[in-house]
Amino acid sequence: MSSGEIVLLGAIAGITIFLGLPVGRVRAMPVMYRALLNAGAAGVLVFLLVETTANSFEPIKTAVGDNHWTDAAIRTPIFLAAFALGLLGLVYYEKRLMRRRPAPPAGPGAALLDDLTIGGGGLAGLSDTRRLAVFIAVGIGLHNLAEGLAIGQSAASHKISLALLLVIGFGLHNATEGFGIVAPLAAEADRPSWRFLAGLGLIGGGPTFFGTLIGQSVTNTNLEVAFLALAAGSILYVIVQLLTVAFRLEHDPRHVMWGLFGGLVLGFATDLVLVAAGA
Repeated sequence: MSSGEIVLLGAIAGITIFLGLPVGRVRAMPVMYRALLNAGAAGVLVFLLVETTANSFEPIKTAVGDNHWTDAAIRTPIFLAAFALGLLGLVYYEKRLMRRRPAPPAGPGAALLDDLTIGGGGLAGLSDTRRLAVFIAVGIGLHNLAEGLAIGQSAASHKISLALLLVIGFGLHNATEGFGIVAPLAAEADRPSWRFLAGLGLIGGGPTFFGTLIGQSVTNTNLEVAFLALAAGSILYVIVQLLTVAFRLEHDPRHVMWGLFGGLVLGFATDLVLVAAGA
């Protein structure tokens, strides 16, 4: 398989994330359904958190089980540092932005870097829900980077059938992740522009493409541990934020928990596609 064909596989797996993004433009949605949407997205991310953390920690467990103590001593601080960066880095980043902005226009923390743009629109005045959507896209993007690494390494090892099956499985999985990214936007009065949604899709799905490029040329367990742990930490951050929004919208915890359960079921279902595919 040529390098161009391998890259095309990564692009196909990542582009499916755009399928769920139009949900962010749906309006006139009852409060209960908004809460369910946010809780459902959190459920999908809880599944991704468990999966990502387990895969990131597995090389450390393997090193300890094989009595490779040097490898374990190197990988453990990498895991902890990357997880802390993903989780605490977003917290401190948000607080710094809040201090920089003298008068937030749309609620707590409604700011991002002044010089960063998505789809041509400045992010300095984003509402808190749009900022949360960006953070979710970042966390999912880091997770998808690891998926791209798996595709690229499989293809580079001439395991073409496995690479194709991974593309199908990850593509289906990414379609549900697009739904998770835009869940907070259903609570906004103003529809996000198509360009803003496209920017979110590039942040969340683009890393699958770049991971494929890296995976076909670089194989490094420590790098994989770092990326997966970074993704796990950032995913945990956005789970807390999503559930906070859900409970704020809907005071009946039963509705929120049903949404959380539904998201978990969706995550397990898409994972079974990978299992059935032999991944």
